Amino acid sequence: MADEKKLALAKEVYASLCGALDRREWKYKKEEDELLVRFDVNGDDFPMAFIMYMDVDRQLIRVLSPMPFVFPEDKRIDGAIATVAASDALPDGSFDYDITSGKTYFRMTNTYRDGKIGEGLFQYIIECATYVVDLYNDKLFAVSKGMMSIDEFLKERYN
Repeated sequence: MADEKKLALAKEVYASLCGALDRREWKYKKEEDELLVRFDVNGDDFPMAFIMYMDVDRQLIRVLSPMPFVFPEDKRIDGAIATVAASDALPDGSFDYDITSGKTYFRMTNTYRDGKIGEGLFQYIIECATYVVDLYNDKLFAVSKGMMSIDEFLKERYN
Protein backbone atom coordinates (compact mmCIF):
# COMPACT_ATOMS: atom_id res chain seq x y z
CA MET A 1 0.00 0.00 0.00
CA ALA A 2 2.76 2.47 0.93
CA ASP A 3 4.64 1.71 -2.32
CA GLU A 4 1.47 2.38 -4.31
CA LYS A 5 1.08 5.73 -2.55
CA LYS A 6 4.70 6.62 -3.23
CA LEU A 7 4.34 5.71 -6.90
CA ALA A 8 1.10 7.67 -7.24
CA LEU A 9 2.69 10.75 -5.68
CA ALA A 10 5.79 10.38 -7.88
CA LYS A 11 3.59 10.21 -10.99
CA GLU A 12 1.75 13.33 -9.87
CA VAL A 13 5.00 15.24 -9.33
CA TYR A 14 6.32 13.97 -12.69
CA ALA A 15 3.20 15.24 -14.43
CA SER A 16 3.70 18.62 -12.74
CA LEU A 17 7.31 18.71 -13.92
CA CYS A 18 6.28 17.95 -17.51
CA GLY A 19 3.57 20.61 -17.29
CA ALA A 20 6.10 23.17 -16.05
CA LEU A 21 8.44 22.34 -18.93
CA ASP A 22 5.56 22.52 -21.40
CA ARG A 23 4.56 25.97 -20.13
CA ARG A 24 8.16 27.12 -20.62
CA GLU A 25 7.91 25.70 -24.14
CA TRP A 26 11.06 23.67 -23.59
CA LYS A 27 11.93 20.72 -25.77
CA TYR A 28 12.53 17.61 -23.74
CA LYS A 29 12.33 13.85 -24.02
CA LYS A 30 9.97 11.95 -21.75
CA GLU A 31 10.70 8.48 -20.46
CA GLU A 32 7.41 7.98 -18.66
CA ASP A 33 8.07 4.42 -17.49
CA GLU A 34 11.14 5.72 -15.65
CA LEU A 35 9.47 9.00 -14.57
CA LEU A 36 12.38 10.75 -16.25
CA VAL A 37 12.91 13.68 -18.60
CA ARG A 38 16.01 14.67 -20.55
CA PHE A 39 16.73 18.11 -21.92
CA ASP A 40 19.65 20.14 -23.18
CA VAL A 41 20.48 23.77 -22.46
CA ASN A 42 22.91 25.93 -24.43
CA GLY A 43 25.40 27.47 -22.05
CA ASP A 44 27.99 30.19 -22.47
CA ASP A 45 30.62 27.67 -23.53
CA PHE A 46 29.35 24.07 -23.64
CA PRO A 47 25.94 22.55 -24.33
CA MET A 48 24.62 21.08 -21.08
CA ALA A 49 22.65 17.84 -20.78
CA PHE A 50 20.24 17.33 -17.90
CA ILE A 51 18.29 14.37 -16.59
CA MET A 52 15.47 14.93 -14.08
CA TYR A 53 13.69 11.98 -12.55
CA MET A 54 11.59 10.90 -9.63
CA ASP A 55 13.26 8.67 -7.05
CA VAL A 56 10.08 6.90 -5.97
CA ASP A 57 11.48 5.09 -2.91
CA ARG A 58 13.16 8.15 -1.43
CA GLN A 59 10.50 10.55 -2.72
CA LEU A 60 13.02 12.85 -4.36
CA ILE A 61 13.30 14.87 -7.53
CA ARG A 62 16.81 14.14 -8.75
CA VAL A 63 18.74 16.17 -11.31
CA LEU A 64 21.93 14.95 -12.96
CA SER A 65 24.12 16.71 -15.48
CA PRO A 66 27.09 14.73 -16.79
CA MET A 67 30.06 16.86 -17.76
CA PRO A 68 30.97 16.44 -21.45
CA PHE A 69 34.55 15.42 -20.68
CA VAL A 70 36.53 12.95 -18.59
CA PHE A 71 39.57 13.69 -16.46
CA PRO A 72 42.48 11.65 -17.85
CA GLU A 73 44.40 9.47 -15.42
CA ASP A 74 47.19 12.00 -14.92
CA LYS A 75 44.63 14.68 -13.92
CA ARG A 76 42.35 12.59 -11.66
CA ILE A 77 43.70 13.92 -8.36
CA ASP A 78 43.33 17.48 -9.70
CA GLY A 79 39.79 16.55 -10.75
CA ALA A 80 38.97 15.38 -7.25
CA ILE A 81 40.32 18.56 -5.69
CA ALA A 82 38.56 20.81 -8.21
CA THR A 83 35.15 19.13 -7.83
CA VAL A 84 35.35 19.30 -4.03
CA ALA A 85 36.33 22.98 -4.18
CA ALA A 86 33.53 23.75 -6.64
CA SER A 87 30.98 21.90 -4.49
CA ASP A 88 32.14 23.76 -1.40
CA ALA A 89 30.96 27.03 -2.98
CA LEU A 90 27.44 25.87 -3.81
CA PRO A 91 24.33 26.78 -1.85
CA ASP A 92 22.50 23.80 -3.39
CA GLY A 93 23.63 20.71 -5.27
CA SER A 94 27.11 19.26 -5.64
CA PHE A 95 29.56 17.86 -8.11
CA ASP A 96 30.05 14.11 -7.94
CA TYR A 97 33.32 12.68 -9.15
CA ASP A 98 34.34 9.12 -9.93
CA ILE A 99 38.10 8.99 -9.50
CA THR A 100 38.31 5.56 -11.16
CA SER A 101 36.72 6.74 -14.43
CA GLY A 102 37.38 10.49 -14.30
CA LYS A 103 33.69 11.26 -14.90
CA THR A 104 32.07 14.26 -13.23
CA TYR A 105 28.37 14.99 -12.70
CA PHE A 106 26.42 17.81 -11.19
CA ARG A 107 23.72 16.46 -8.84
CA MET A 108 20.85 18.17 -7.11
CA THR A 109 17.95 16.70 -5.17
CA ASN A 110 14.76 17.98 -3.62
CA THR A 111 12.16 16.09 -1.64
CA TYR A 112 8.47 15.98 -2.45
CA ARG A 113 7.65 13.79 0.54
CA ASP A 114 5.35 16.20 2.35
CA GLY A 115 3.16 17.29 -0.50
CA LYS A 116 2.78 18.72 -3.91
CA ILE A 117 5.51 20.64 -5.65
CA GLY A 118 4.77 24.03 -7.11
CA GLU A 119 6.04 25.31 -10.43
CA GLY A 120 8.32 27.75 -8.61
CA LEU A 121 10.37 24.86 -7.23
CA PHE A 122 10.83 23.36 -10.69
CA GLN A 123 11.90 26.78 -11.95
CA TYR A 124 14.40 27.10 -9.09
CA ILE A 125 15.82 23.60 -9.66
CA ILE A 126 16.28 24.16 -13.39
CA GLU A 127 17.70 27.67 -13.08
CA CYS A 128 20.02 26.78 -10.21
CA ALA A 129 21.30 23.63 -11.92
CA THR A 130 21.88 25.31 -15.29
CA TYR A 131 23.60 28.29 -13.66
CA VAL A 132 25.98 26.12 -11.62
CA VAL A 133 26.86 23.77 -14.47
CA ASP A 134 27.46 26.70 -16.83
CA LEU A 135 29.60 28.45 -14.21
CA TYR A 136 31.93 25.48 -13.60
CA ASN A 137 31.92 23.23 -16.68
CA ASP A 138 34.50 25.30 -18.57
CA LYS A 139 36.78 25.63 -15.55
CA LEU A 140 36.64 21.91 -14.76
CA PHE A 141 37.27 21.18 -18.44
CA ALA A 142 40.30 23.48 -18.40
CA VAL A 143 41.73 21.60 -15.40
CA SER A 144 41.08 18.26 -17.10
CA LYS A 145 43.00 19.36 -20.20
CA GLY A 146 45.87 21.04 -18.32
CA MET A 147 44.82 24.47 -19.62
CA MET A 148 44.35 25.61 -16.00
CA SER A 149 46.40 24.31 -13.09
CA ILE A 150 44.68 23.19 -9.93
CA ASP A 151 46.41 26.09 -8.15
CA GLU A 152 44.91 28.57 -10.64
CA PHE A 153 41.49 26.94 -10.22
CA LEU A 154 41.70 27.19 -6.43
CA LYS A 155 42.97 30.77 -6.55
CA GLU A 156 40.05 31.77 -8.78
CA ARG A 157 37.57 29.80 -6.68
CA TYR A 158 38.68 31.14 -3.29
CA ASN A 159 39.43 34.76 -4.21
